Amino acid sequence: MTDRTPPSRSLPRSLEGAEWTNPPPNWSVDADGTVHACSGKQTDFWRRTHYGFIRDDGHALLTPRLGEFTATLTFAGDYETLYDQAGLMLRAGPEHWVKFGVEVTDGVPNLSCVVTHGVSDWSARAMPEAMHRTITIRATRIGDALLLQSQEGDAGWRMERLAPWPVEPAQVDVGLYLCSPQRGGFTARFPSFEVSEPKVRELHA
Repeated sequence: MTDRTPPSRSLPRSLEGAEWTNPPPNWSVDADGTVHACSGKQTDFWRRTHYGFIRDDGHALLTPRLGEFTATLTFAGDYETLYDQAGLMLRAGPEHWVKFGVEVTDGVPNLSCVVTHGVSDWSARAMPEAMHRTITIRATRIGDALLLQSQEGDAGWRMERLAPWPVEPAQVDVGLYLCSPQRGGFTARFPSFEVSEPKVRELHA
């Protein structure tokens, strides 16, 4: 890990020109394009629901994308503390965003999704295996909806969430994120990020 912010040309091609919403204190990029990052103290993305507060100081490395697309991310984290989290983010401003990834809750990593339109919601399912291996997820924007999926090995892709996403704005920012609401120093690795034309349009084959 380096204390210096690497130049944008160090980023993999899929993230060229991407910018951090809030740069983490430490991050670097390996020769193979893997992004490593370490979170700042008590960082988070959340808006109002249950807790009442607004937090928008997590770390998200995002690139703009127009229209329909599929964003696919492979990542891993050194999860230890409640709410340690990393994954995929889509953002159309501070009141309209989605974070989809792994988050520690109830003592174990969970596959977690927060959809925010003015206020946040939260869904989660336990995924203990995320503690020890990389996870691959994807989000597909189709019309006014987002299809969120996880990869289940030989079983293929599993639907985790179908969420509303307004047609406007046509441009959203998409990329990777991490934060640690209870501490600083959570580390995550992102070996692969890809944005392509939609890979799926039907919910059921």
